[in-house]
Amino acid sequence: MANSIDYVQRFSTVLDKKYAAESKTYALTQSNKGVTFINAQTIKIPTLTLEGFKYHRRAGANSFNTRNVRDTFVTRTLSHDRDAEFILDAMDVDETNAIVSIANIQNEFEEQHAIPEWDAYRLSTLYSEVVDRMEKEATELGTSVSDVLDWYDEQSALMDDAGVPEEGRILYCTPTYKKLLSKALTRQLTATDRASEDTIDRLGNTQIISVPSARMKSAYDFSSGFTPEVDALQMVMILIHPSCVVARDKYAYMKAFAPGSDSRTADAWIYQIRKYGGLFLMDNKIDGVAIAVKAEG
Repeated sequence: MANSIDYVQRFSTVLDKKYAAESKTYALTQSNKGVTFINAQTIKIPTLTLEGFKYHRRAGANSFNTRNVRDTFVTRTLSHDRDAEFILDAMDVDETNAIVSIANIQNEFEEQHAIPEWDAYRLSTLYSEVVDRMEKEATELGTSVSDVLDWYDEQSALMDDAGVPEEGRILYCTPTYKKLLSKALTRQLTATDRASEDTIDRLGNTQIISVPSARMKSAYDFSSGFTPEVDALQMVMILIHPSCVVARDKYAYMKAFAPGSDSRTADAWIYQIRKYGGLFLMDNKIDGVAIAVKAEG
């Protein structure tokens, strides 16, 4: 029996839509698309530095001031390379319904493992990039409404002052802290506005995205699935402009093998999935991200 990769191709488009709809960090993967790979593992991140204006000289052939341009590159290596394989006995799969059987397994795997893990990986890596590598402090945040608003206002002002674009900012927060924000905000509802304070998803130009707290730990053990490290902190709010990071899914592989297609399959269906990528903070754009962790006690 021939290899049955077509079974995967027939539902992969649906799965792509599923990631966009349910992954909390999908927007981060859409930024800095001009950053390119130089080999299978390495991303080349450009930094362009230009000198500014000088007074114009109104006479002579050399009236314009030559300024320097420096184009440098930082290379970073992708590290999150994950895979899983599932073997289904032929007696457990109705061949006439094989597409549905495999799609259901993939769907459940995405919901239970893949999507939550990649959110956890990206956000915990962001914490590591900001706090550990760039040594920018994460704020300890209390649970009062004033704590939340004061932090947001302060970080927004710092970003404004640093020239971080207002449009496109994202505020990731745990459901508890989104609830605090909702309590703090007032809205003038019209007869046609069916939204309530409990469903507020924007704060000015900032999109608010609620992320399960299990995906917002500062560090994870990825040896089997993902579990928080013993000393992991609970991140509660992350204010970010996606342009400050490079998040790439370099490689995604899904393949299904029908029974008898090779010596390993015998009378079983085999389904394999692999995903490989990484996230990096742009060194010159650290002002575009701020992180708050839950205060202890």
